[in-house]
Formats: sequence, structure tokens, C-alpha cells
Amino acid sequence: MSRSPPVSACSKRAAAFPERMTHRCAVALMVLVTLLWSIAGVVARHLEAAQGFEVNFWRSAFNALALAIGLTLLRGSGLWSGLIHAPRIVWISGLCWAVMFTAFMLAITMTSVAMVLVTMAIGPMVTALFSRFFLRQDLPLRTWVAIVVAGLGIAWMFGAEAGNGGQLLGSLVACAVPLAAAVNWTLLQKTGQAAEAGPDMLPAVLIGAVLSAACTLPLALPLQATAHDLGLLALLGVVQLAIPCLLVVRLTRILPAPEIALLALLEVIFGVAWAWLGAGEQPSASVLGGGGLVLMALMVNEILAMRQPPKGISL
Repeated sequence: MSRSPPVSACSKRAAAFPERMTHRCAVALMVLVTLLWSIAGVVARHLEAAQGFEVNFWRSAFNALALAIGLTLLRGSGLWSGLIHAPRIVWISGLCWAVMFTAFMLAITMTSVAMVLVTMAIGPMVTALFSRFFLRQDLPLRTWVAIVVAGLGIAWMFGAEAGNGGQLLGSLVACAVPLAAAVNWTLLQKTGQAAEAGPDMLPAVLIGAVLSAACTLPLALPLQATAHDLGLLALLGVVQLAIPCLLVVRLTRILPAPEIALLALLEVIFGVAWAWLGAGEQPSASVLGGGGLVLMALMVNEILAMRQPPKGISL
């Protein structure tokens, strides 16, 4: 496996920053990350002319530009030469990010914000299933129960939308986000098991943004976004994607994965609240009921996981 390119002094200082951070500060930053992620739906509802693939193109393009600038500051000029020689896992991860970016924004334009966010919340459960079947990892009973309960919640929501073709299609598109995320995390976990130190995965986010913008540009033509739309889409690309993506990768050095997964569920609550208060998009009874089941299953599973002592540690 190829080594990551040498990092600059700025990169070393940035890498050292999280290790000096307290747990309370890391939790506060993770809450900020979910708050930034959650603004996508309400901002998209205030676009004037941009629709469908064009929304995703501009959002991903601004995200790629912000990441290119940010990662160049963190990694130095070695970032670009490193991308050329990056191992296959980095590019596969980048493809997964591209699917996640694209499917999310398309789903937002097709169905309610609440439906998209709750559908995305099943990501931890899908990842657990992928780990069981592809990595042969045993799942505790609590996780199987959570999967069943979350599945019932999703079935409740999808069943209520069965008569609305557009809403149902948007929900199915949203399913691509947790599926791509599960593939991404499973590949990264398998790589981590095979080697002590894996490749630098931050550039994969940049690759995903570039792929997402490039693939949707032909479908976005002719571009119709107004200056007002471009301002909002730049906000999404930089503030809603680039900044929180860089932050969350850093926070994985401090917060355990179950705690990050639990805190990430705040995005659903924040996002639904933003859409309700800022765009008048009141969630339906089926979304509230089914979404409540999904969130309850995930929260109980993650809380029980955090309370259990780590395995395989001897004193």
C-alpha cells in the first residue's frame, strides 16, 4: 500500500490540534457538525430557479472548490501528487462519497426533508448488516432487535407514501445514501483490519465532490440558477458540506464511533425543525411515527453499545 505524501508544517499542527481537545469540546463540535449538515433541506427550499441535477452540480462544485483550498492548506502541494498515486481504496471511497452527495440532494428535491433525513438515519444499521455478511462480524442481539424495529419504521413511512409516486421515488433515491455510506465504512474497516496504518482518506471526500459535479453537469444543462441561487448553493457547498466533513474526520480521533453515530442522529431532529420553521414543511403523521421508531431503535442500540465495556482488553 502506498504511503501518504509528506505533510507540511501546517498539516502537522492541524493533525495535532484534535489530540489537545477535551471530550466536552469534541462533543460540542460534533453537535455543530450535525447543525451544519441539517441546513441543506431548508436552504434548498428557498432556491428560485435551480432544480434537480443543477442543484447537485453547483453544491458539489462549490464543495470541491472549498475542499481543494482547505486540503491544500492542510496537506500542502503534496496533496495533488498524492491523488495521482492514491491507492484504490481512496478512489472507491471517493465514488461512495459521490453517490452520497448526489443521491441526497436529488432526494431533497423530490420528497420531504423529514423523509430523506429519517431514511438516511438507517445508515448505522445497514453498516452493521454489511459488517456481518461481508466481514463476518457477529452482531449482538440488541442490534438485531434495533434492525427489525428500524425496518418497521421505514416500512411504515414507505407504505404511507405508496400512493404518491413522486414522494416514493424520492424516498428510494434517498436509500442510496445509507447504502453507499455502508459500503464506504465497510471497505475502510476491512482496510483497517489488514494494515496498521491506512492511507489518508481526506482526499476521498474531494474526489467524491469532483465526481459528483462532473457526472451531473451534463444532466444539469442548461444552467438556470440565479445569483440568489448561486449564493445559497455556495453556502451549501462550503458551510453545509466542506467544513463539517473536514471536522468530522478530525473528531474520529477523539470520539468513539458509537458516540459519533449517536450524536449524528441530531441531524434528523435539526433538519426536520429547520424545514418546519424555515420553510413551513410540516412532516406527515407517518413520517413522525415511522421516524420515531427508527430514531428510538438507533438511539437505544447506540446507548447500550456505549455502556458496554470494550472487549479484548486485558490488564
